[in-house]
Amino acid sequence: MTSAAQFLSISESAMWLYLITFLRVAPVISLIPGFGEQSVPVRVKLALALAFTVIVAPLVEPQIAAADTPDLGGLAWLVMTETLIGLVIGIGLRLFVLALQTAGTIAGQATSLAQVLAGMGATPIPALGHILVFGSLALAMMTGLHVQVTRMIVLTYGLFPVAMLADAASVSQWGVRQVSGAFALAFTLAAPFVIVSVIYNLTLGIINRAMPQLMVVFVGAPVIAGAGIVVLLLLAPTMMTVWIEALQTFTANPFGGR
Repeated sequence: MTSAAQFLSISESAMWLYLITFLRVAPVISLIPGFGEQSVPVRVKLALALAFTVIVAPLVEPQIAAADTPDLGGLAWLVMTETLIGLVIGIGLRLFVLALQTAGTIAGQATSLAQVLAGMGATPIPALGHILVFGSLALAMMTGLHVQVTRMIVLTYGLFPVAMLADAASVSQWGVRQVSGAFALAFTLAAPFVIVSVIYNLTLGIINRAMPQLMVVFVGAPVIAGAGIVVLLLLAPTMMTVWIEALQTFTANPFGGR
């Protein structure tokens, strides 16, 4: 009887540990670049969340063990706080994918490729955006994104203890900083295409003034499209490197300054 009671006690503690960890891990996995894409089935995301939970739970056991077992009202508060913290972290990671998509849209519009090579989806983005997104996600997986995210989740337990909600004003300021940083990163990635577009339009204007009878638009359209493809070919590795460095900086210190 004593052995059975000890077994039940250990089983209850283990279930409690993994349940609390899952509440924070699951929202992160549902939004993480690569694993959290819409093309990934929900069952796969659930399996990944469980796998990450098994990895993270033993590492954060001291922090979770220090928390008292709540009553029914405390359990509802625990579910809400842990889920919200996970969502905040996941949204911070998802902004990096949105930065890539925004950069691809800016580049496509600047080089007249947005309509010619646009994707056919619920939120279509130019082919440049798809290339940047898939290439950068592949690079992130190759550089150990799953390990970095696991380390980041473990670190958040030191910043946000179990069942303790973050200050709303601080989270709001952090969110504004992350959104502005994502747009700054997107424009940085798309800056070469914008520069090429400015040079192209200035040249087109000069030619049009010198030869008004020439249909410069028909002559220049293939030039700007080809220039955009060449710029992508030359600078895609550098753009992906800049993006992956920004992502690694975030995972190393998610609530620090950019």
